[in-house]
Parts: sequence; structure tokens; C-alpha cells
Amino acid sequence: MTADDLPLVRRWLAEHHVARWWGDPNEQFDLVSDDLDHPAMDQFIVAREDRPFAYLQCYHPASWDNGLGPQPTGTRGIDQFIGEADMLNCGHGSAFIRAFIDRLLIAGTPRVVTDPDPANARAIRAYEKAGFRKDCLVDTPDGRALLMVRNV
Repeated sequence: MTADDLPLVRRWLAEHHVARWWGDPNEQFDLVSDDLDHPAMDQFIVAREDRPFAYLQCYHPASWDNGLGPQPTGTRGIDQFIGEADMLNCGHGSAFIRAFIDRLLIAGTPRVVTDPDPANARAIRAYEKAGFRKDCLVDTPDGRALLMVRNV
């Protein structure tokens, strides 16, 4: 992802199905924009057949006070959303999450974590289909979350 992608991400963050779980679109846009140059954050635009439809961020959890608890050295965290509403409920989320995580684990990442809202059944299903397992409820700066993990 580059600065050229920010208008697209801004539009997606304002979509009801994204804002419902990610929160205030302006606040989230500021955070995403600020993270473009953060050394512990990698950001991606996901496309299918050259059509961008999703955002994914991958970070070092130890670089933030995120409430996820101690994790093995080298653990990565992910967050994502599908921005294009017509791409929901098609299996794309679990597919791109699985493909991305598979590459991380093959490259030596020992664990990948994510923390969806416990009420976000769609996200939890996608993460489970991508190989994550439910671990425990955690208190994060954004509220209660379900810690999900995928190990090598």
C-alpha cells in the first residue's frame, strides 16, 4: 500500500459494513495514514483480478500496547476488512487471509494473532476458515476482543 491508495481506504472506512466494526472513519483513516511509515507495520491493498477490494495490515504486536498479552518472539498481528460490499460473503476474506498467513508461517513467523470483536461473527468465521483458533477474550484499548491465534 502507498499514499496513492489512501483515498480508496478512506472511502472503504466510511462504508457501513466497515465502520460498524472499525469505528469512526476519520479517526481510523488518521491511524492508517500515520502507520504508512511505521517500521513495525506493513499495509496492503488486496485485489482480485486487478480489482482492489480489501485492506490488510500486519504488525509486530510488541510495538503497541494492545492488550494481547505476551506472545512468542516474532509473532505478527493482522487486521483486515473487505471494503467492497459486493465482495462480502463470497469466501474472499478467508482465502486472502489464509494465503497471507501461509506465507508468513513458511517464512518463519512462529505465530499470527488477530483480535476481532466477539460479536463480529463474519470475521470470526473467516479467521477460523483461514486456520485460526479461538484462544481467549482480552481487553484491548479498543474494548473487549476475541484473541485468535494461528501457529506454525
